[in-house]
Amino acid sequence: MPTAYVTAPRAAAEDLASFLVDERLAACVNVVDCRSTYCWDGDVHEADPEAILLAKTTAERYPDLKAALEAEHPNDVPCIERFDEADVLDSFAGWIDSEVA
Repeated sequence: MPTAYVTAPRAAAEDLASFLVDERLAACVNVVDCRSTYCWDGDVHEADPEAILLAKTTAERYPDLKAALEAEHPNDVPCIERFDEADVLDSFAGWIDSEVA
């Protein structure tokens, strides 16, 4: 049962989260405010306001979630990473399975 770790500009985070849940690509998306420091086009950007999205999905739907995020994300090179849980509460895993179509 994977969780997608995604970073996004703060202004786009809520829309991306709603999109993933509305499209039933994720059962739940947590949006956590953060500040990022990174290098882009040779320039260091410091304390850039972003959000971390933690999208709970299924292994079967992860490729669709990833493709949808690539298409909808405002960044040229979005951060989309997959975490595979080794241990998930059975009732939580069942809920995710029932919500992701």
